[in-house]
Amino acid sequence: MTAPHQPARPTLMVVIASIRDGRVGLPVGQWFESVARAHAGFDVSLVDLKELALPLMTEPNHPRLKQYTQETTWQWSRMVESADAFAFVMPEYNHGVSAPLINAIDYLFQEWHDKTAGLVSYGGVSGGLRAAQHLKPVLSTVGLHTVVEAVSIQMVRNHVHDGVFAPDQHATASADAMLDAMLRTDAALRTLRDAA
Repeated sequence: MTAPHQPARPTLMVVIASIRDGRVGLPVGQWFESVARAHAGFDVSLVDLKELALPLMTEPNHPRLKQYTQETTWQWSRMVESADAFAFVMPEYNHGVSAPLINAIDYLFQEWHDKTAGLVSYGGVSGGLRAAQHLKPVLSTVGLHTVVEAVSIQMVRNHVHDGVFAPDQHATASADAMLDAMLRTDAALRTLRDAA
């Protein structure tokens, strides 16, 4: 008897949005990647914007046209195109979103459409929530659907020891809840992507 066909798991790209030296985004991103892999609902990849090294956006054509002129843009386009969902691991700078993250989003348009997004924000007392709120309308404009469930890490440097992020129980529970919500949302959005 032949086993029933199992649908492929959706792909989740974890994006580390800080590129500066001394950042805590790397250990936070690595932690969330491990949580996402243990969750087992997604095939997970990790993209570090520091390693990707996108230049400041200089494409001459509007991203909506997908008429890119630079190989780095095409590389980023292919990476985003192949993912179904995105978890943005993001700091808060001056109550706002980091420039590298906005730059990476602004490069593309069609590639983001009808996919799901989750936010892992971190900072001081606010836990990066102000930056997360600023990012939501940007994501909506490029066609991403941000789930309500999110991870917000307050006083993040208190949780990083020897380059490793040590989450509290709230962060772990929030991460699992966000991944569950992203998985449900992806199932709904898949019908829209298939129709397109």
